Amino acid sequence: MSGVNLSGIVKAYGAVQVVHGIDLNVAKKEFVVLVGPSGCGKSTTLRMIAGLEEISRGEASIHGKVVNRIAPKDRDVAMVFQNYALYPHLNVADNIAFGLRIRKMPKTEIEKQISEVAEILELTEYLHRKPAELSGGQRQRVAMGRAIVRHPKVFLFDEPLSNLDAKLRTQMRAEIRRLHNRLGVTSIYVTHDQVEAMTLADRIVVMNDGKIEQVGTPMELFMNPANTFVAGFLGSPPMNQLSGVLNENGAEINGVQIKLNVVIADNVGRNVVVGIRPEDVTLKAGADTSALPIELDLVEPLGSEALLHAQRDGTNLVFKADTNGSIDHLSGVKEVHVPAERVKIFDAESGQAINL
Repeated sequence: MSGVNLSGIVKAYGAVQVVHGIDLNVAKKEFVVLVGPSGCGKSTTLRMIAGLEEISRGEASIHGKVVNRIAPKDRDVAMVFQNYALYPHLNVADNIAFGLRIRKMPKTEIEKQISEVAEILELTEYLHRKPAELSGGQRQRVAMGRAIVRHPKVFLFDEPLSNLDAKLRTQMRAEIRRLHNRLGVTSIYVTHDQVEAMTLADRIVVMNDGKIEQVGTPMELFMNPANTFVAGFLGSPPMNQLSGVLNENGAEINGVQIKLNVVIADNVGRNVVVGIRPEDVTLKAGADTSALPIELDLVEPLGSEALLHAQRDGTNLVFKADTNGSIDHLSGVKEVHVPAERVKIFDAESGQAINL
């Protein structure tokens, strides 16, 4: 067995349980992202894998070896933190080499490792600088370099880009993904940012309230969310959700009929949530679309597209529309058209997706 495997992992602080029996298998060389709102247990789960938090119940293994009782330094994992955790009095080379010197690695080997990692991370010209003389992105690369030189079995990232500005976050996302493609080390990455999750992950683990809601590839989760929580969390903007009732012709949303490309059969009268992605609507009617009247509040131009902020029966909605170089034609929008094949249906009580 390879990679990281969690079986029935529970974390409790006294009588308060914060992680509730997580089962997860991360394959060797896979890049898995744990994503969810603050306080959902994702960082706690990562810290249990690293050995920084004790596992209350369950079993964690790394490359087939159970690590519950193994000290963090002996688990052969490397962790990259949100706050860089660099030594301010050491230069870049010494920060990268610190762990190697603790392990009493030969000087020539240390210098070789520093040179190789600096080249990978484009830090060669900064090796003699102190952390205070570096940008935020450069500091984060130094922190990553310190992890890489250890050649660990697993990389653990705990919201490493949270302290960077938007432009640097985008650049560092691409660098982290390229680095993973080059090194091929099993990686587990924690973030609350669903854009990071979508762009980085081979698979995403969506967590909420100490539990796993859904696991899958980014597009699997985007196209087929398991429940209303995942539907409302992934996507920018997230999926619109409207209360409705199933009938013989599809779904009725307070007097408005929405076509579905499935047979309702025995589900007539069932209370549901109708999910519509902002990017799935059009402004023109089609052969298999339904008109959804809206009250437009705001047009937010983003360049090639714009966000239409609207209301429907007291529910806030957001849709995307092409600008074609101008937003003048969007100010009078009174309805959007919803393709039947893109509508998602969830049970109103449980929130779970319905496969009709």
